[in-house]
Amino acid sequence: MAETGAAEAPYGPPPHAWRGEDAEGGLWRLRHGLAAYRMIAAMWMRSTMAYPASFLMTAVGNLVATAFDFVVILLMFSQVDRLGGYGLAEIALLYGTSGTAFGLADLLMGSMERLGRRVRDGTFDTLLVRPVPVLAQVAADRFALRRLGRVLQGAGVLGYALAALDIHWTPAKVLLLPVMLASGAAIFCAVFVAGAAFQFVAQDASEVQNAATYGGTTMLQYPPSVFGADLVRGVTFVLPLAFVNWLPALYVLGRPYPLGLPGWLAFTPPLVAGACGALAMLAWRAGLRGYRSTGS
Repeated sequence: MAETGAAEAPYGPPPHAWRGEDAEGGLWRLRHGLAAYRMIAAMWMRSTMAYPASFLMTAVGNLVATAFDFVVILLMFSQVDRLGGYGLAEIALLYGTSGTAFGLADLLMGSMERLGRRVRDGTFDTLLVRPVPVLAQVAADRFALRRLGRVLQGAGVLGYALAALDIHWTPAKVLLLPVMLASGAAIFCAVFVAGAAFQFVAQDASEVQNAATYGGTTMLQYPPSVFGADLVRGVTFVLPLAFVNWLPALYVLGRPYPLGLPGWLAFTPPLVAGACGALAMLAWRAGLRGYRSTGS
């Protein structure tokens, strides 16, 4: 019987799995959380696709609404030839990489911004009693497939930029493009999680989070040369949004870096994304442990 029990042990959670006190428990929690996220997101997608015409209209509406940001850039270039020393195609590359990376993060983690509302009305407490990681439940809650329109719109502008630019492609630049998008999405996901953790303390702080997410992606659509040095330092060394697309994209374009930074930083977004993710998880755990319910 002892041998049978030992064989069956891997199919259940290992000791301390829910607290993640060892590597085995941490990996089990990660697998369990991803599986829960997929199931909850799939449930909301099935609900959405029950009304395909409604989904199509909202997705197209989302695409059109986000496209107005690029229309503004086109209007500016109808009056000027360059903006901060950059041409239209170069700005389109910045816009496309920023928009695609943020669109992916918004699709996967955009629901995190509603955490403050759940804390205020007491519905967050219902998530704590379910045998599913709370982060997975909050991130997948009301998964909005319509946000795919933002991703498609950003990817479309990126495709235009790559076709219009005369870039001397090297293996490093070719590899850097998908790495930039994946790392940028991961950095934005970390910002979503960290912003949600802050809402445990300040329940009305969703606009602060939006300033770093929606405001951040809007800022990254323009070259760093149009911003002051202090702001560029802030988004490089404090909230490292510059690693989403500024630094790798400037390497692809062959442009000089802001603040005289070294060129090898273009290849560090994966490391920055990992560090941001680790810090965001620490903030999330601290916020969750400090949560004391609303009493309602």
